[in-house]
Amino acid sequence: MESDTLAARLGEVYSELPPGERAIARVILDDYPFAALGSLRSLAERAGVSPPTASRLVGRLGFAGFAEFQAAVRSGAREADRSRLREFVTRPPDPARAADELRAGLEGALTAVTGPLLDAVATRLAGAGGVWALGGPLSELAADYLVRQLAGLRPGARRVPETPPGRARALLDLGPSDVVVAYDFRRYSPDTARFVRAARGRGARLILVTDAWESPLADEAEVLVRLPRETAGPIAPLTHEIAVTELILVATATRLDASSRLADLDTLTRELSAEAP
Repeated sequence: MESDTLAARLGEVYSELPPGERAIARVILDDYPFAALGSLRSLAERAGVSPPTASRLVGRLGFAGFAEFQAAVRSGAREADRSRLREFVTRPPDPARAADELRAGLEGALTAVTGPLLDAVATRLAGAGGVWALGGPLSELAADYLVRQLAGLRPGARRVPETPPGRARALLDLGPSDVVVAYDFRRYSPDTARFVRAARGRGARLILVTDAWESPLADEAEVLVRLPRETAGPIAPLTHEIAVTELILVATATRLDASSRLADLDTLTRELSAEAP
């Protein structure tokens, strides 16, 4: 059953559903497909019903279990992405439409990062012994931006090195007081996964920023920041990741007294930039 067919089917049976299952369907349809891509428990909590109620709706739709239901949602969402890309390739580019899509996608990304979620991320970044950040192709730019800004607010903020020997040396210094921030979006990076799992093996905690389809590292994360990934044609929306990183940095700054450190940074920058006498 393809994703668009699934959404249509939910709409068709909605009026016939018992109240609890209707609440689940309403949550799914109001935030489709993203509401269907978390855990069964989180979906039930959003609807204010029990997990067995959500399971009954999944069975009513013809699926053997929640995993099969989610696989259908993901499959249909990917096909929808491919259809949008084909449409972009076969029609003349429309910058005005792309701008509208970018605005809508940015609003969706910022809305996904709720106050409690920001609190959870900022508390860990402010209190960590050290912070290490990494990303995959393109998303590594968001990781670099996080570290550049965070290093002005607190000590011990570092980019994960790119080479295996450099990453091995970084792992030597990682421990339970440290936090790894990983940006991991489709197509998910096996290099990121290897480093994160090695860091988790040494006790480091993970903050994961990923898309609605979720990185394979989602189960490893202490805090999961899941963003919608609307695109303007074939362009990956790095703007979303940077904007969310800005929110994280602002929230973290409120938990740190960084005024003296920032003043020292300004002084040192001026001294090092001055021409030699």
